[in-house]
Amino acid sequence: MTLHAPVPKTAAESALAAAFSALSASDAAKAAFADFEKRGLPTRRDEAWHYTDLRAAMKRVQPLAAAPDDRRLKAAEAALARSPRIAAVRLVLVDGRYAESLSDAAPAGISFSLVKEPRAPDISDAVISLNRALVAEALELRVAANSAPPSLEIFHLDGPGAIYSRVDLALGAGAKLSLIERFEGASEQTQRNALRLVALAEGASCDWTTIVGDEAALHLETPIVRLEGQAVFRNFGLVCGGALVRRQIDVAHSGPGVKIALSGLSLIDGQRHADTTLTVRHAAPRGESREFFRHIVADEGSGVYQGKVIVDPHAQKTDGGMKSQALLLSPTAEMDNKPELEIFADDVVCGHGATVGALDPEQVFYLQSRGIPRRQAEAMLLEAFGIEAIERVADEAVADSLRERLHDWLKRRAA
Repeated sequence: MTLHAPVPKTAAESALAAAFSALSASDAAKAAFADFEKRGLPTRRDEAWHYTDLRAAMKRVQPLAAAPDDRRLKAAEAALARSPRIAAVRLVLVDGRYAESLSDAAPAGISFSLVKEPRAPDISDAVISLNRALVAEALELRVAANSAPPSLEIFHLDGPGAIYSRVDLALGAGAKLSLIERFEGASEQTQRNALRLVALAEGASCDWTTIVGDEAALHLETPIVRLEGQAVFRNFGLVCGGALVRRQIDVAHSGPGVKIALSGLSLIDGQRHADTTLTVRHAAPRGESREFFRHIVADEGSGVYQGKVIVDPHAQKTDGGMKSQALLLSPTAEMDNKPELEIFADDVVCGHGATVGALDPEQVFYLQSRGIPRRQAEAMLLEAFGIEAIERVADEAVADSLRERLHDWLKRRAA
């Protein structure tokens, strides 16, 4: 029998244990933290984290952010005034907590509430367990059956500290919602862990756009989405900030005839690291899924795309397609692509593809031959590359905001 010495805790894991021990935790939170301690921070040995070694990257832990006081809320109000609305209704979370005084009232067809002990998700890993242990409250949104409330914006204003947030969204049968979630205000002193549980009843439809546009040292985001029959879920993620960003998305459906569309654009420069890891499980017949992600990686940046589509034996007539495309703008830029299909049914149409390359010199030369300077020519090609991903966003106001951020990112690089 081989005996393995226990792996010693890192300084970050010890600091997390100390932070948790100072809380008056519920039994559910204690169980979640025990699960985290059993797993430890993920390393390259964890297959899903092979390209993002969180244990090595997380050298220190920021103190837990306190509940925002009046001074913090006034500062947040001033920041909101400088941020134009994208949706009709705005909900604000400050340092991970719902700020009712800064948020709009619930429109007809949707309700907001705070839950101190939200339900456990049906999957878990170290990051999910850590969120469940340390989050103070969950913002629960419920959309009534057959209703179509105005578009909704969840606006996160995060300051220094370790910030844990959770949003649970449930759409009743036949309901429709367009939602945009923005992460703003964070600095290199911010470590963020955001958990999202989304449940779509029969025939419900949700368009969810996520923007990670601030300077958080760490952004960990876990959307877990469950669909019943004939439901539609679309998510687009723009990553244009953050030192280490990981969006890990898990989508599954229990009923037939669903449509799932996951897409995104990552703009990675400096020494940033952006990881998109997703799993889509088809567990019922006639499901359709499309994954389309593009990445622009410059300087010493590194990008990761891991996509896995699983088709269960009884999920016949599944139609799945996955594509990841990356442009590297420097010799030191890096991109890791790992698309996977696990198919256990025999009557399906599924495919995947991944490409990594540089700008086509012939296209650059063609634009230069028309009198366009080289840097401008490259920016035009990069903008076109990014816009093709953004075109998957149906809401034109949201798409305009995404195109503006892409343009601003390219403009800063060309300066």
